[in-house]
Amino acid sequence: MRNECDTILIVEDDENAAKYIQTCLLMGQYKSVVCDNGCDAVKLLEEQSFDLILLDIMLPGMDGFEVQEHIKSKNIPIIFLTAMQDVMDKVRGLKAGAEDYIVKPFEVMELLARVEVVLRRCRKDNIRYVYGDIEVDAERHIVLKKGEPVAVSPKEFEVLCYFIKYQDIVISRERLLADLWDIHYQGETRTVDTHVQQLRRKLDLRDKMLSIPKYGYKLVRG
Repeated sequence: MRNECDTILIVEDDENAAKYIQTCLLMGQYKSVVCDNGCDAVKLLEEQSFDLILLDIMLPGMDGFEVQEHIKSKNIPIIFLTAMQDVMDKVRGLKAGAEDYIVKPFEVMELLARVEVVLRRCRKDNIRYVYGDIEVDAERHIVLKKGEPVAVSPKEFEVLCYFIKYQDIVISRERLLADLWDIHYQGETRTVDTHVQQLRRKLDLRDKMLSIPKYGYKLVRG
């Protein structure tokens, strides 16, 4: 189960883009608040606590770099989410302390995966997930089924955590390969299928970890 305190501020002046980002975050079980300009974002950050900021660069009133400078002392992780692809903009943002820089357009899973990485890197508490009668200690790499330990390989553990984090989202084999094996699709996805089959068998997930024909898999929300 994701930390219930994870609340993300979206600073985006395009209404449709903001709604899309909110929808993406909701799929990852994150709470979010939207702000459509830099000046109001700074004020909001003075009044409320957030775990992460998704910050556009081209904003009315105060641009993203200015917002970043104004809130530097708060030590809130920032991911720039922008259509600006200039390398120097990316370098400027990262040098000033941003955790990541994502160029629009982006996929749902790309955003969620990178948000998760930043939050995990910045969070100090132990991360645990619960799915039905399955408990996962992400720091100690322990999996329990009805309170009893289940032996899984390191990669099976990663696959299990990935699905539990992104419940009810259809995930392609290619995305799993890219995010967990760090390789691009080259016509071979049997390794993904093998790991999924092992998890289904070991954790009795046959009716929960569903195959999506010609695409990938989905873990039904527990």
